[in-house]
Amino acid sequence: MDYYPIFLDVKDRCCLVVGGGAVGTRKAFGLAGAGARVIVVSLGFSDELLNRPFSAITLKKKDFQDSDLDGMSLAFAATDNMKLNARIRQAAQKKNILCNIADGPDKGDFILPAVVDRGDLLFAVSTCGASPALSRRLRMAIETRFGREYGILATLLGRIRSILLEQGHDPKGHRKIFCALLDADLPEKIAAGQTHQIDAVLTMVLGDGFSLERLMPDFGSREL
Repeated sequence: MDYYPIFLDVKDRCCLVVGGGAVGTRKAFGLAGAGARVIVVSLGFSDELLNRPFSAITLKKKDFQDSDLDGMSLAFAATDNMKLNARIRQAAQKKNILCNIADGPDKGDFILPAVVDRGDLLFAVSTCGASPALSRRLRMAIETRFGREYGILATLLGRIRSILLEQGHDPKGHRKIFCALLDADLPEKIAAGQTHQIDAVLTMVLGDGFSLERLMPDFGSREL
């Protein structure tokens, strides 16, 4: 295994993206979507960035300077200039900041996987840079196999777990409960909007007091 897989909490962290083209736009939007505060440095910006839907993205029309890295948690070199990307990484290394380089996985400190976002359920696929085409193919297969109902299921199970922990249940004893829930075809019931059947499962496994309305009052407004 050439890379250590990890999911980072970047909420409210400052991240630098150098490059305002299509690649830099994707990086900036992904970071902002995860709650980061993003600075994009470039001499030009895509229309998407200029009309960005995220208030957490700040554009700075200028040449990159090493000082742009000050206070940053992560850096992304996303220009079409390989020499500049290498210089950005060297500057980041001196400041102990991890840097991703868009033009080659062997030149940066980390790579980004192909992602399937299902809310509280997040799939990440990587071939460690060996074959981006294979990563994309696997991502498409996962998207087809696991619809948004699985993200809703993850949220539902998370809320059940929180309640059980608040009630002082032994975490080790939760396995039978969650196995029973997972064996009850809940994804299919969620996809079909079968609230009464879901409630029946919750009552059978957890007892009275557990219902979809209590656990997920916003269930009806969620997109599938």
